[in-house]
Amino acid sequence: MRLARFRLDGGDARLGRVEDGRIVDVSDAPGAGTSLRRILPRLASLGEALREHDGTSYALTDVALLAPVDDPQKYLGIGMNYREHAKEAEQAGIPIPTSQLWFNKQVSCIVGPHDAIEKPAISDQLDYEVELGVVIGHQCRNIAVGDARSVIAGYLVANDVSVRDWLQKRSPTFTLGKSFDTHGPIGPWLTTDDEIADPLDLRMTLTVNGETRQDWSTGDMIYDIYEQIAYLSQVFTLMPGDILATGTPSGIGAPTGDFLRVGEVVRAEIDGLGAIENRVVAAS
Repeated sequence: MRLARFRLDGGDARLGRVEDGRIVDVSDAPGAGTSLRRILPRLASLGEALREHDGTSYALTDVALLAPVDDPQKYLGIGMNYREHAKEAEQAGIPIPTSQLWFNKQVSCIVGPHDAIEKPAISDQLDYEVELGVVIGHQCRNIAVGDARSVIAGYLVANDVSVRDWLQKRSPTFTLGKSFDTHGPIGPWLTTDDEIADPLDLRMTLTVNGETRQDWSTGDMIYDIYEQIAYLSQVFTLMPGDILATGTPSGIGAPTGDFLRVGEVVRAEIDGLGAIENRVVAAS
């Protein structure tokens, strides 16, 4: 299934099932409600009810899509997890790590798939990163690599927006440069794991004003998504709704200084998962 949160005419958030260019309101299905995060552990048992619920149907163009999960306990990102991108980062003065390099994106950065990205007044180094977002479906700790897929609820498109001069030069960790408000657009919906044959064989692209900047495959990760889950779960419990941004391929703006400017439109897309599109605006 493809499950989305949406709002109609400025009303309250609703939960919907996406199909054929439309969204069916499933908020009133038995056990559903309007929070996707809260039902993730029960998706297997709720699946039939959500698939068959005959709620009001709307054209996708008539609703405002929201972040599929807007209230995760954790939003984590892995740095330099594609080989060519690691080389790019090294050119920018960031050494290539010898193990998985994780950072926090504060959950307050999360916005919807078509919301604006704010360019902060304090930096001109606003960058983009298309990434496969993995959403955890079941609480887990010390999960083995071979069992890691069993705790995945599904996938979404993420743009790990970054303020480059705040990543290390203005702060000794990545967290501040990765966590500006509006710098976590995700969506457009959650595609459940059973819909994707192989999440490590998906084409991912990013364009700025229609110009292709990134075009790669999720199969080129240094550490695949199952290794990532196993690694993290050695340290802390992963919870339903936690989001993992699993790395970006080469083509970021930092090596050339081609950073995002006000008025530009960034589109990130992954095969089978849809696309998110966000306009850059001046920070209010």
